Amino acid sequence: MSILESLELALKNIVSSKTRTLLTMLGIIIGVAAVIVIVGLGNGLEKYVSDSFSDLGTNTLTVTVMSRGSTRTLDVEEMYDIVEENSDYLDLCSPTVTMLGFPKVGSDTLDYTTMQGVSEDYFEIASLTVEKGRGLQYSDMASRSKVCVIGAYIDQAYFGGNAVGQTLRVYGSTFTIVGVLAQQDDELEEGGSDDCLYLPYTTASRISGEVSSYVVTMKDENQLDESVACLESALFQVFADDDYYTVSSMSEMLETMTSMINILVGVLAGIAAISLVVGGIGIMNIMLVSVTERTREIGIRKSLGAKERYIMQQFVIEAACTSALGGIVGILIGRGLSFAASELATRLMGETLTVSPTVAAVALAFGISVGIGILFGYLPAKKAAGLNPIDALHYD
Repeated sequence: MSILESLELALKNIVSSKTRTLLTMLGIIIGVAAVIVIVGLGNGLEKYVSDSFSDLGTNTLTVTVMSRGSTRTLDVEEMYDIVEENSDYLDLCSPTVTMLGFPKVGSDTLDYTTMQGVSEDYFEIASLTVEKGRGLQYSDMASRSKVCVIGAYIDQAYFGGNAVGQTLRVYGSTFTIVGVLAQQDDELEEGGSDDCLYLPYTTASRISGEVSSYVVTMKDENQLDESVACLESALFQVFADDDYYTVSSMSEMLETMTSMINILVGVLAGIAAISLVVGGIGIMNIMLVSVTERTREIGIRKSLGAKERYIMQQFVIEAACTSALGGIVGILIGRGLSFAASELATRLMGETLTVSPTVAAVALAFGISVGIGILFGYLPAKKAAGLNPIDALHYD
């Protein structure tokens, strides 16, 4: 008997017992669909995180100074000198001052606006575009000017799109708006990326306290280790102790986040794959029942000269077909659920999150489903092939 003949006979047996076959395939269907959705979700999260970090700039280093308790300090000029001395690796630098409090426009309080004191280079570092007016300038830093650049949300929500030249108050002081940033998010909303305010770091440090962090860009992202090493070496010379500063990079943070996502997806996919094993046990159980039901048939075929390997081939192929059909149905359901999950995640998060499994993941899930069918179909097939034809013919 050829493999094609065995395949044709297997399909006939499967079709003749539709309900039983469907229930047998259920574990495989659930397992394959779950693995595809989970892997797709992992890919979507990884891309979402990667795009988010790319927007922040993967070529940036963040230096946080914690000099409290140290007899040494690092002022802004010293930090600029460090960057200049290591110009082979480092490029732009911006001191940053995070400000707590709520700016006011007239009688309105901006409760969710993020405020930062930055240098004139910060907008280039953060890839922010000034759409109206101008950005901050070196002269603003030198004279500690009371000027600011705002996000598109504040411009539209409080100034009707004509904010340049208008004023707002920060900590009771009046600041003149000299520029408006281009819209970053798809929609303008309170507390979003466009609800922001930037003022000169010199002015911010006078109001809110000293500069405690710096954002530095690298000349080449591929020289991350060298850039971090030269920066840490220079800071160690200042403080003589690495407990008073930290140097972190967006690339390292992205790598850490991606690694965590991959571990989580791997664990969840492993749990979902248990359904495949359960499905395989179901296939083995049904195939054993099928062997019992077809004992006389097996006896007749063996008495007519059918070899053991043909009997075994028949039952293994039937188990593999059952599992493969379950895998195909699982793939189709998994793709449908992935699309639905993408739409649901986008609506709930307000941002695009595409749940999209790779072709390799789909192929692997299908291959595993077929492999499980063959593996769990082997024992019933061996039992069928080993039946004594005389005993099989007398089986009632």
